[in-house]
Amino acid sequence: MSRAAFFLAACALALLSNCGGGSPLDNPSTVQNPPVQGGQKLSFVYFQKCIEPIFVTPIPSPTSPVGGGAATNTCAGAGCHDDATGAGGAFRIVPSAQIVDLANPANTPDAIRATDMYKNFYSAQGEVVIGSTTQSRLLAKPLLMNVLHGGGLVFANDTDPNVKLMQYWITHPMPNGQDEFSSAASAMFTPQDPATGACNSQ
Repeated sequence: MSRAAFFLAACALALLSNCGGGSPLDNPSTVQNPPVQGGQKLSFVYFQKCIEPIFVTPIPSPTSPVGGGAATNTCAGAGCHDDATGAGGAFRIVPSAQIVDLANPANTPDAIRATDMYKNFYSAQGEVVIGSTTQSRLLAKPLLMNVLHGGGLVFANDTDPNVKLMQYWITHPMPNGQDEFSSAASAMFTPQDPATGACNSQ
């Protein structure tokens, strides 16, 4: 065996001896993920009454020419964020989602979480950095705040009533330790009754 062949064989044995542990390139035997801190959730009832309608209602484009017949579309439209045909990334909306009767005792949290309305809630919450309206893509994209949006500018500016509702939802999470169905959400309506109250926006 030549010296070069011997050297290559020795290197191969050294590499094989590192398989299964000891190599700086190995994964640790167990991965310890740190516990989630905070873990606040946004309100489901406020989403259903105040935010979901924004996604399924035709919105005139702020860039349409004045007097030229404003183009309208919905966030849940085909080619946008429709769950079946949308091209709008991870944010998905089921346009046909039905209102969940929260007064019906059969609609337990587990039952609600199986509905299309909850799918929409979950998807929208995934686009939110709770407490931060500027870092939440749910707002940053349709306002073109330093980020591209395939659907272009949806809201002319942050004074749009729809934007105000989304800002309010993002900045009013449920208290720590309470889930998305917390009764604390009543304070988000005037009067403080989700069934009859108007959606607060400030």
